[in-house]
Amino acid sequence: MTTATAHRLLNVDFCGVKFKNPFILASAPPTTTGEMIMRAFDAGWGGAIIKTLVPEGEPVLNVAPRLASLPYGKNRMAVLQNIELTTDRGVRVWLKEIGQMKKRYPDHVVIGSIMASGTMKKEWQELTKRVQGAGADMIECNLGCPHGMPERGMGSVCSQDPEITKHITQWVKDVATIPVMIKLTPNITDIKVTAKAAQAGGADALATVNTVAGLIGVDLDKIEPLPSVSGHSTYGGLSGPGIKPIALRAVCEIFKATNCAISGIGGVGSWQDAAEFILVGATTVQVCTAVMHWGYRIINDLCEGLVNYMEGHKFNSVAEMVGLAAQKITMHESLDRSYRLVSSINKDLCIGCGLCYVSCQDAAYQAIKWDSKKREPTVEEEKCVGCGLCSHVCPIDYCVTMKRSNVALKKQH
Repeated sequence: MTTATAHRLLNVDFCGVKFKNPFILASAPPTTTGEMIMRAFDAGWGGAIIKTLVPEGEPVLNVAPRLASLPYGKNRMAVLQNIELTTDRGVRVWLKEIGQMKKRYPDHVVIGSIMASGTMKKEWQELTKRVQGAGADMIECNLGCPHGMPERGMGSVCSQDPEITKHITQWVKDVATIPVMIKLTPNITDIKVTAKAAQAGGADALATVNTVAGLIGVDLDKIEPLPSVSGHSTYGGLSGPGIKPIALRAVCEIFKATNCAISGIGGVGSWQDAAEFILVGATTVQVCTAVMHWGYRIINDLCEGLVNYMEGHKFNSVAEMVGLAAQKITMHESLDRSYRLVSSINKDLCIGCGLCYVSCQDAAYQAIKWDSKKREPTVEEEKCVGCGLCSHVCPIDYCVTMKRSNVALKKQH
């Protein structure tokens, strides 16, 4: 991948702001300081969103520990829970660092993240004017934080109410001279409602999803919820690969329901993840947990992988990809009931573990026979309904696949 090729394929126009590539560091621990963000720019990130600023005088005192994770198999952080608050560094410090970042990296995008309560019009507008005055390229209004700040009328309680979402957006847009992006919570029955409210308020873009509210687990020896802060804990924000399906749905729904540009967030850790978010409607993607695990260096794999994918599918720009898969999302009642698939087992690859047989017997349609002597499964096509469970439990890639079939399905009575 040449630099010229990467630049040609990966550069994006997001609300009129030019990005070298669609990869943005989310407002999170990886953007705790300006110095960290500048190191990320050196590594190749297209943009970064600073840790969220709150009005001066609003106390921010974090606890320890503030992180807990859920491992799954070899993945140490399949889901990460955090109970960290917004930045604990002063507004003036950040304003100075925004200026420094733009002076040193004029071609990289710096986005200011701000937060206040749903009643603080003056504070929202003051933060907006100060951040854009410092040189930020865009503003992200954090209406999605699910812990700590909602107790003060900030964060997710704002984007759980469409009226509050709308008037905060209007307040900020009234004084903003740069594009405004509204960051929404997934902790709501229908995210399209608040997305439309933000659009009605004049939002240039929407960022979704913020972290999913949850409780990562309990220490069974100490009988303490995690992360344990002197024996107690609280519900926190979940991020990482485990929330990607929730985030993809939200991005797709918003893409189809609004005309706003979208920055996709939630479990982006590979170029494949990024491509999926773009194909369901995002123009840029934000990354947090993967960087907390592997560092800024992952940007090289993200860019190289996405470029290779684009070249392989003959995409000339990220813009050509946006929303292509979203067009194929439909109502359940509209899906083709005549499309018949059955399982197919490659006997040469089969290791005789029996997982396909067990899962089909105990959780599906008893369409797999088992030869105990040969330790060999066989699909009875007339019984197979094509649910696909066996292909998902099989530990060997491409051993169990799905194929078209003209064999009539045997009716069960």
